[in-house]
Amino acid sequence: MDKTELIKSIQEKLSGKIQNFEKLIAETRASNNDTKSSMGDKYETGREMLQQEINNLQVQLNEVLKQQDFLKTSFDKLRMTKKFDKAEKGAIVKTERGLFFISVSLGEINFENQKIICISPESPLAKAMNGKQKGEVFSLNNMNQKIVDLE
Repeated sequence: MDKTELIKSIQEKLSGKIQNFEKLIAETRASNNDTKSSMGDKYETGREMLQQEINNLQVQLNEVLKQQDFLKTSFDKLRMTKKFDKAEKGAIVKTERGLFFISVSLGEINFENQKIICISPESPLAKAMNGKQKGEVFSLNNMNQKIVDLE
């Protein structure tokens, strides 16, 4: 599996999410400006709710920007060509339940006709498998999984 192409695919997804959040923030700001009126408290409450929505969207946008930055700074050429002998950041871990790429929290993506679940190194699943080698078993939520292969 070409990890460089996988990273590019993930970066494209993150870029799409960033554009979507920026668009939502702009649209919400525009609707916030439309509610300006001298009609009283009812409109002030509406504007405050819209501002809270903008703040929530901004928090989500900042998280995706952090993920994008993490990908750029953490995955150099060495990590892309390295053959991993244990589960750690940058490894693709194959278990009997699926493929997991320890990188950023993006969820399931389709790549080269395979479903790969992108998980953060800080996620409970990544922590449970951290340091385990091919053939070892780890447990999460009282479910055991065996590491079948590592890339």
